Amino acid sequence: MSAETSVPRPRESGLDISDSDLFRGLMSEAPFAFAFFDPTGRFVRVNTTFTELTGHPVEQHLDRLPAELLSVDLTAIIDAALRRIAEEGLPVTDQRLLTRAENGDTRHWTVSFFPMHGDGAMLGTALFGVDLTERQTNEEELRRSEERYRSLVESQQQLVWITQPNGTVVEDAPQWRAITGQGLEEYLAHGWLDAVHPDDRPGAEEAWREALRGRTMFEWSYRVRTRASGYRHFEVRAVPIIRNGRVVEWVGANTDVTPQREAEEMRGRLTDQLGAAALRTARLQGATAQLAEALTVEQVVQVIIDVGRTALAADHSAVALLDPDRATLKVINSGGIPDAPGEEIELSHANVMTMAVNSRRPVFAEAPASLRTLLVDAGAEEEHIGAFLSHTDERAWVGLPLLAAGRALGALRFSFTRTQKISQEDGVFLEALAGQCALAVERATLFEREHRTAETLQRSLLPDRLPVVRGLVLSQRFRSGSRHVQVGGDWYDAFVLQDGRVAAVVGDVMGKGVKAAAGMGRIRNAMRALALTNPPPAAVLTGLDRVFEATEEEEQVTTLAYMVVEPSTGEGTLALAGHPPPLLVSPQGVGLLHETEPGTPLGWATSRKQFRFCVPPGHTAVLYSDGLVENRKRGLDAGLRELSSSVAEAPPEVVSSPHMLLDFLVDRMLSGYEQDDDVTVLAVHVPPTTKSD
Repeated sequence: MSAETSVPRPRESGLDISDSDLFRGLMSEAPFAFAFFDPTGRFVRVNTTFTELTGHPVEQHLDRLPAELLSVDLTAIIDAALRRIAEEGLPVTDQRLLTRAENGDTRHWTVSFFPMHGDGAMLGTALFGVDLTERQTNEEELRRSEERYRSLVESQQQLVWITQPNGTVVEDAPQWRAITGQGLEEYLAHGWLDAVHPDDRPGAEEAWREALRGRTMFEWSYRVRTRASGYRHFEVRAVPIIRNGRVVEWVGANTDVTPQREAEEMRGRLTDQLGAAALRTARLQGATAQLAEALTVEQVVQVIIDVGRTALAADHSAVALLDPDRATLKVINSGGIPDAPGEEIELSHANVMTMAVNSRRPVFAEAPASLRTLLVDAGAEEEHIGAFLSHTDERAWVGLPLLAAGRALGALRFSFTRTQKISQEDGVFLEALAGQCALAVERATLFEREHRTAETLQRSLLPDRLPVVRGLVLSQRFRSGSRHVQVGGDWYDAFVLQDGRVAAVVGDVMGKGVKAAAGMGRIRNAMRALALTNPPPAAVLTGLDRVFEATEEEEQVTTLAYMVVEPSTGEGTLALAGHPPPLLVSPQGVGLLHETEPGTPLGWATSRKQFRFCVPPGHTAVLYSDGLVENRKRGLDAGLRELSSSVAEAPPEVVSSPHMLLDFLVDRMLSGYEQDDDVTVLAVHVPPTTKSD
């Protein structure tokens, strides 16, 4: 503390210090330490505050030398000051010293010495001391706080900076320049913007100006160019310092968040990779499920095309099957492919499909240049390659061999109208997809071959043709509902009896396979023999019951509808063995189900009955199996009602033609439903009478 903060120097007016009550009172109560020494250096006056510095009572000081009472350090300071004043006659100020109180506390003091004169002679020396302990403590606390703040800033890699109220930089920021490599002149004013990434600079500059205008907190993030020419991510925050309603400066700090950003980007890439892997897995599972439901080669091809469009975003897809005897690939989906001469491609013709089959490996061409290289290596002519590339919009290609147990079945071809980067993960997915497609193609080919065999067997058990009878028109429709290769048990028959009447029958042996087909053959042959011997329906069903008990197993269920009709008149009789009733269709398009007791299936002990059933001229009687009216989503009663009502929707020309009527009924009854059973329909039509008749 300087001397100006002490009491004023007494005027040299001959003031008698020893007798001045006023001065004594002031000194005794003053908040600063005071002591007065005579020219010999002895204490003349001290106040109570000074005793805090020395630790001795006031009266012990009087008329004693400092060395007799005080510590060595304090004595040395006082003696040195008194000697200097005696020699030079000038004040000695701001002498710092430490004292320790009785309780052990350390106190900081600053003392100053001033010569006192009167009547031209030196009266003595006055000592003034101020306790700086509190201020010293505050300064130390402030210094420690600043050190902590600086350490915190440095540990958080923060760059602190200050600007003027208008945003102009006038103070150096060494940390910023250490990062960016800018010189001081480059950094000052608005030079910091030059170190911000060009893409981030406009937004950061506009946000900074907006904060300056609104005197609001500035928060932003941008990339900063480092002295190594790389970029690091920083988040910046600045606040205005406002005094008396005016901004006096801006203080900001930039925090390096590059590690966090890099970690976030890494997490993002990993998330994208995991998501892509999950998506590829889901797509492969979806494709596998669709392929498992496809039974025919045509259905498999359609699934492959759909997968190429949805899962691969391919613009064009093609499937070709190998004919090993002819060494050719036959394109299955219509339209062909642009890099092949036709729907049959010789393996010697170089394209992505033949290369895949010949090498037994996938072929990837991510751009026209890579395709050109592959084709040239495969022996294609440059002229043909150039012609193909100039006339196609395709820009990337994938060829996948269809392999089953190492044997080539064909190839897949996917193409894109843009260049396509095919990663290693994409390649694994495509190979897995090709493997599933190969299994589906092999299964579908086997199914079609065996299904054709089964259908041929089943149709061989049915009549080759219906009899042609004057005064009667017969028509039939048979649609196999088997999704597999098993033979069904539905059958129909019509033949002329010895008396000229016509017998018509539709039967259903429940179940599938050879067992059902064998049962169907036995019942059909037995029924013909019984009808030709004793044609009345009740007698025939009674005889079939006996045959059934003798030849069929108890759990086998067989139903049939059997009628005998007189040509021209349509008069006849009907018997049912647990079978749906026939439908009678009038020329006006009204369908009525015959109200007849359904009876019981064959082999059940019952008394068989027959009923009159007439097909008037112009009418049509329709016998059918339950596959026409019943399925998983529609019960028998609902199907019978729908069958009757659908007749009313048939046009007149359909009603008058039994062939067209059967097509209409089958299409209408199966529309909107998945067929899961054989459908057998037999129509007996009596033409309307004419004048010539």
